[in-house]
Amino acid sequence: MNYSAPYGFQQVLRDAVADVSTRGYVSAEQIDYWRGLLRNAAERETPSEAQIDAMMRDAMGAIFRREIDNARIVRRVPGISRYSLAMVRPHLRGELDRRIMASADLIKLRRKDAIEKTLARFAGWSTSIPAGGAGEVDKRETKEAIGKGVAQFRFEQRRVAIDQGHKLVSNVAHIVALDSGAIAGIWHSHWRQAGYAARPDHKARDERVYAVRDSWAIRDGLMNKGAGYLDDMTAAGEEPFCRCFVEYITSPRRLPDTMLTRKGQKWLADGGQRKAA
Repeated sequence: MNYSAPYGFQQVLRDAVADVSTRGYVSAEQIDYWRGLLRNAAERETPSEAQIDAMMRDAMGAIFRREIDNARIVRRVPGISRYSLAMVRPHLRGELDRRIMASADLIKLRRKDAIEKTLARFAGWSTSIPAGGAGEVDKRETKEAIGKGVAQFRFEQRRVAIDQGHKLVSNVAHIVALDSGAIAGIWHSHWRQAGYAARPDHKARDERVYAVRDSWAIRDGLMNKGAGYLDDMTAAGEEPFCRCFVEYITSPRRLPDTMLTRKGQKWLADGGQRKAA
């Protein structure tokens, strides 16, 4: 069969399964021939490493511009001004670059794994078919079982990109919040969302308020640590496919009464002016 023209992965896989089903396992050369064609077709059908790099730069860059240039990050850090965002923006570029690299590397690894597992499945199946073929082989079912990794790769690519985008927003919000003098954060979980597999410990944190360690309000004795310190647990979005987020608090006025010390209550009653650093 002439494969000089670039055939699609599914067509090559169909022909490979048909050949082995009909003739059986004839030789290692036969399997290597089909493995080579399947690899080439799979690599053509999935984005190249250069394309993955470009896609992640575009995707993460769009999220960065939406959150910082369009100031949507104020949902995570209420009260932050556009001026403050403009001032901290250069410091956020490092996080953007780091997230682009991490997401691209992860997707490249998933691509390689998908192709290698597909070739391994084909080799395992084909070498089990006796010479002369096996007429009882369900070619459609076999083709789906062997090619499922490549078929699901684009779905996995989207999942990784979405997850990495969430991590980017969470980390950027954390940097912006600390730069703005955040003193605490409210943990938000999506456990109420249908179909979302919330981690039990993340669900337990929902709507609880955690202190930023060594914040100015802690140092001034205006507040206690509330439910604990944010840095004593995994960060929102840190674990794979976690969609939790933290809404930061920059003023003691937004703290629950239980987190205010007597000094903090008096400070608010006296007008609540922060001392100059």
